[in-house]
Parts: sequence; C-alpha cells; structure tokens
Amino acid sequence: MQPAQRLVKLVITTGDPAGVGPEVSLLAAKDFLGEQANAQITLLGDAQLFKESLQKTASTRLKIDSIPLAESAVPGVLNPANAQYVLSLLDKASDACIRGDFDAMVTAPVQKSLINIAGIPFTGHTEYLAQRCNAPHVVMMLCAPLPVGFLGLKSGRNLRVALVSTHIPLKDVSASLSYELMLETIQIVNQDLKIKFGIANPAIRVAGLNPHAGEAGYLGHEEIEIIAPAIEYAKQQGIDVSGPYPGDTMFEASALEHVDAFIAMYHDQGLAPFKFVTFGGGVNVTLGLPIIRTSVDHGTALDIAGKGIADSGSMLEALRLAYELALNQRKLS
Repeated sequence: MQPAQRLVKLVITTGDPAGVGPEVSLLAAKDFLGEQANAQITLLGDAQLFKESLQKTASTRLKIDSIPLAESAVPGVLNPANAQYVLSLLDKASDACIRGDFDAMVTAPVQKSLINIAGIPFTGHTEYLAQRCNAPHVVMMLCAPLPVGFLGLKSGRNLRVALVSTHIPLKDVSASLSYELMLETIQIVNQDLKIKFGIANPAIRVAGLNPHAGEAGYLGHEEIEIIAPAIEYAKQQGIDVSGPYPGDTMFEASALEHVDAFIAMYHDQGLAPFKFVTFGGGVNVTLGLPIIRTSVDHGTALDIAGKGIADSGSMLEALRLAYELALNQRKLS
C-alpha cells in the first residue's frame, strides 16, 4: 500500500476587507480543494467576513484563522483604521511560512493608497515581504498559461514576465537601473525557474529600456552600459539568456514556443502585454524569497465588492501555482 501523501498546506491572506479579497479567497479555496485531495487551506481574516458561509465551509481541509478587524468593514468603502489589520495578515502568514507551518502563502489584493493614508509607508506586497523575510533582492514575476493555438502555439505554454523595477514612477526607472541589479535579476529568475518551477535549463529573454533597445546609443545608453554587459556576464555563468530586445518586439509570437521567462525593465513594459492576453487568469509570484508567495493579478475592485459577482479565476490560478511550486520544492528537499 502506498503511504498517504502529506498534505500541502496553503495560507491565504484575504486582503483589504472592503474589497473582493475575502469573497474570491473563499470561492477559490472551495474550488481548489475540490480539485486537490491532498491540500489544506487556511484563510486569514476576520471571521465576520465569512459568517454567511462559515458553518458550511469550515472543515479539516478548509480553516479560517480569525484575526479581528479594527472596525467593521463595509464593502466598497475603504477605512484607514483597518490598514494595520491588512498588514497583520501578511505578517502572520509570512512568519508561519518561514517557520514551516505552511508550504506557501497566497495573497488577495490590498489597497496601497489606504495603507499610506494611514501613515504606514507601503509600496506593495513584493517590497513588504522582501523586507519581512530579510531578502536583499526579490523579483516580481507574472505567470499565466497560454492554450494550444494561441498565436499559433503548437503546444500549451506558460507566459512568464519578470520585472527589474516594480512600483516606481516612470521618470525614476533609468536612475534605478544598475549592472548589479540587472545581473542579480537574471540570476534570481534563472535560479527560481530551476528550483521552484522545475525547469532544468530555462531560456530567458531580456528587454531594453529605450525604443529600439537604444538604437546603438542614439536613443539612450542604458542598453550599452548596463543591460548588455549584465547579459553577457550571465551567459558566461552558463545562463541561457539573450537580449536586449526592443520592448515592442520582445514578445513576438515565435518566441513563446521556447522562452521560459521574459524580463522587462519596468512595470508597464512587461505587464501591459501580459495582461492584454491573460487578464483574469494571471498569477503574481515573488522570486528570491525564502518562502513561496503567489497572488492574484488584479486589485481590490471596490466597485463590485460584496455584490457576489467577483471573478475568482485569478485566485484559483494563484492557488494552483502555489501548490505546484510547493510540490516542486518538496521534491528537492
């Protein structure tokens, strides 16, 4: 008789209580547990947010770890009093993952502006968790499956887009780039594609910063002075990386057949094309952390919160990816 498989334990931070986070977390958790018999999910959030479904859904494989709100939440209405509550969910989940209580954490959306209004500096999950986990350099990457036939694909592929810079103003992007940052980003993407995604020899494409990748220096020097030298050194380390490619041609259809990850220089350069073809089915994963963290690719959607119409598809995909990464990491441990 085969020994029983150890449960994969996932924890969901249910995000801003005024947004769609609590509802999509519960819906996706129920759907995912119907798919995977050896998974267990814990929802972090005030039990009152789930009161209508609490009795029907709580079980040995779906648990609710209640953390009290500072003030009652009204769907669609942001309340700065609950900003610290939102961060406490992240703190508890990340600490528990570091201890090994959970195999991975999945995060529902938060409202960055609300946390800043409350007087707490916050630029996003990626940066916050990096600081919380003492990770010197992390990389934000979006992932989504592309079906057979999409743009002529002969087989299903996963589109993965990583970012060198994340949530900073566009005017600051050039100054934020450095040879060291570029090289470390390439190294982290390569390492986590191997360790967490189980890809033996990842193929990576890197974009330039400027139009036409700088046009040999006529449209900018970042490609010549920073990006290309980092790519060349990474190649010497045995990494299968190429570029820099112009941002408007890096995602050509033929590249989808053989590229495992694309690295963009800034947020919208990478995520605009990604979301154009995958919106609602994408997953955000943070590379370079000592823990596994995935997330939805959408925001709090305050306009539809509490109306029962929010699409839980992205959260379901985030759970599926967290589960897959946890299994990959377990094989290597």
